[in-house]
Amino acid sequence: MKTLLVLRHAKSGWDDPVARDFDRPLNPKGQRAAVAMGRYLRDQGLRFDHAIASPAVRVQETLAQVSHGYGAAIAPVWDQKLYLASLATLLDAVEELPDTAEVVLLSGHNPGLEELVLDRVTEDGPLRDAAEQKFPTATLAELRFDVATWRDVPRASADLIRFVRPRDLDPNLGPDA
Repeated sequence: MKTLLVLRHAKSGWDDPVARDFDRPLNPKGQRAAVAMGRYLRDQGLRFDHAIASPAVRVQETLAQVSHGYGAAIAPVWDQKLYLASLATLLDAVEELPDTAEVVLLSGHNPGLEELVLDRVTEDGPLRDAAEQKFPTATLAELRFDVATWRDVPRASADLIRFVRPRDLDPNLGPDA
């Protein structure tokens, strides 16, 4: 059994004058949402053996804020190919994960993360419907695969165990708040 915790970066600041999209930081609401998601991970007892992430500034800042809420440092493997990665690239990255890790945190960007969840979760249900409707910033999806190795994930379907948006944790973190 392998579990993948898929975390989209928190809301970034479009008002910040940065030369490259890669360098865009979080805005204050995104920082609060990431801390809330970290608290949620801690309160739910969600642990992971390994983490991989896009090195974009907004992902780095998301994981730093999640760490504050979680109460423990998160030290991911920063992987440039995860920056704005496609579904195929994400599946390649998952396939290369160490089999010693049972639970992995993957943090990055849409639309790739949403496509990954929808591609691997084939069973209809309310959680998949919510993910298909919208995969907001700082949202966490937990996918469980009945496989022995990460190499088997690209050919396996997953159970969507949870789909948690920041507004599910605090209404003030919703889109109109």
